[in-house]
Amino acid sequence: MAAVHRHGLRCGGRAAGLAATKLRTISVYTRTGDGGQSSLFSGERRHKDDPVFEALGAVDELNAAVGMAYTHCEAFASGAHVTGAAAPPPGPESLGWLLPQLKEVQYRLLDVGSAVATPQSTSTSERLAYVRFDGADEARALESHIDAMEAHLSPLTVFILPGGGAPSASLHVARAICRRAERSVFTLVRRGECDAGVAVYLNRLSDYFFVAARFAAASVDYPEARREQRKG
Repeated sequence: MAAVHRHGLRCGGRAAGLAATKLRTISVYTRTGDGGQSSLFSGERRHKDDPVFEALGAVDELNAAVGMAYTHCEAFASGAHVTGAAAPPPGPESLGWLLPQLKEVQYRLLDVGSAVATPQSTSTSERLAYVRFDGADEARALESHIDAMEAHLSPLTVFILPGGGAPSASLHVARAICRRAERSVFTLVRRGECDAGVAVYLNRLSDYFFVAARFAAASVDYPEARREQRKG
């Protein structure tokens, strides 16, 4: 149960919910991992350098980066919190439009962590059903956000440099970490430890962060730094 506290709250919204009543009486430190092993949601103990924990760490880091991006977007949104499928034109309100999406992404990453922390090869069917993550459906939701933002952006014909103000730069950081998380999860997919839909979601999520970064730069009227061709 202590392991659920350490990486369940961070990586598994459903896992954390299952243990909510017991977590109130458990200390943050348990010393059970001092020997270099930790427990998964399945109850199995593995070494901390196991690929499953590498993937969990990447997803956890990604969630923290999304929280940072949310904070930067919120600071520039001038108090705006906008909902709706259609993206508003770039400006403070458009950053407010990103806020509920970023918060939703953080919740979904908890579910991603739950799925990763429940290896298919060693978990019961009940546990697997409990943490099931419909990555394809979640990816389609991200695609609708991407399409809405791209309606306000000029076509991209050259590489751009990550940056574009604090909201945009933080979203680029999230994008780069998301790619690493995807690679870590794909290792598990190839080994039959994780459902392929999880990797699909992370793949689309990195696309979302890229477009959201461009959208955020436009929202603070920050010109994109485009790669210039070398002369000679």
